[in-house]
Amino acid sequence: MRKIDKLLAEYGQSHQNATNKAIHWICVPLIFFSIVGFLMSIPAAAIQRSLGDWVDWAVVSMILILIYYVSLSWTLAVGMALFSLLCLYVARTIGLMSAAPLWMVCLVIFVLAWIGQFYGHKVEGKKPSFFKDLQFLLVGPAWLMHFIFKKWGIRY
Repeated sequence: MRKIDKLLAEYGQSHQNATNKAIHWICVPLIFFSIVGFLMSIPAAAIQRSLGDWVDWAVVSMILILIYYVSLSWTLAVGMALFSLLCLYVARTIGLMSAAPLWMVCLVIFVLAWIGQFYGHKVEGKKPSFFKDLQFLLVGPAWLMHFIFKKWGIRY
């Protein structure tokens, strides 16, 4: 069995309850997005001087995270790259258009989404997988992506 299949199966063991799954479909992408926004909010003048204005800590982090996803599955990495690009675009748009600072918007999203996550696990009656292994913080978004791929008939 491939490593990605083992990780997704193990992650799925603590995500059997329909309510918890539904909450995860909302909260996991919101948490991922909020972290992108937090990273984008960190001043990046030093790296921008050498790499360009489009590069910030969110872009650097997404590249590193995508390397992890490539090590698990090229196909899932492509899906996660597309979702990451969407998160980067939305965060930049909020940063430019919102009256509140991006980090503040992301803080509200982050806190509310984690409250939802922990409520879902309370309903499930099982601890979040990342309590066992921190890599499950990255497996969660891939777990959702693998359902999308299955529905579309895409092998991962």
